[in-house]
Amino acid sequence: MIPMDTIDKLGEVFASLESFLPSLTEEQWKTPSQLPGWSVQDNLSHIIGTERGLFGMPDTGHRATDLSNTKNPIGEMNEHHVDYRRGWPGTQVLDEFLELAARRMEQLRTADEAYFATESMTPTGPGTIADFLHIRVLDTWIHEQDMRRALGIPGHRGGPAAEHTVDRLIRTVPIVVGKRAATPEGQSVVIRITGSVERTIVTTVREGRAQTGGEAPAAPLCSIELDSDVFLQLATGRGEPGALTTQCIVSGDADHARKVLLQFNMMI
Repeated sequence: MIPMDTIDKLGEVFASLESFLPSLTEEQWKTPSQLPGWSVQDNLSHIIGTERGLFGMPDTGHRATDLSNTKNPIGEMNEHHVDYRRGWPGTQVLDEFLELAARRMEQLRTADEAYFATESMTPTGPGTIADFLHIRVLDTWIHEQDMRRALGIPGHRGGPAAEHTVDRLIRTVPIVVGKRAATPEGQSVVIRITGSVERTIVTTVREGRAQTGGEAPAAPLCSIELDSDVFLQLATGRGEPGALTTQCIVSGDADHARKVLLQFNMMI
């Protein structure tokens, strides 16, 4: 099956970037983001590097010498792409992105079912090109928000790509609530996401396993209400968790709620 819905979501993010980025000054391109060592420009360079690989373009052969901020082989690969373009003016990186994004969308919109069924290693393990594309929407939208947040230019916080990303991140909430926060048997944690993307996540521990679903109980162990951008930052390891928790509204067991929030990073 051709994942037209997912293709449209990626195209939505590309279009938002194409609208937002051309107005940036060189100083803005070099503005640090919440990702250690990465500027606004570096975030776009990362998007380019991954899309080049998926498009079948050859590796540049460049290797970064400073890998101090990387945590795994995927991080090292990303850093090579970023470091290769680090000395470029932002407009040159943008020009590369604009050309690549157009070619990539043309490829995706004209590919057949066999292409999307092709086996591929993804950031979450073995899968298909279609599986990787699902992750590309998440990754690209997250980095768009990284760039906007760094510059204080909010935008594109809602819509299909935003909802897609939040829903993928929500999949990991049972691990956070059950394993990391060690929520007791029979107890529930309710998380209410507000703002541009609204979701209510009820997670209950049953027979030693945390599961989401069902109605919120009258007296959960704790309830947490937070804006969708705060959720995004906590779930992706952006910012300082302790500071972000002060932007959350908590009821019930405040200590347990804090334990959940401080363990919220779901990214590899």
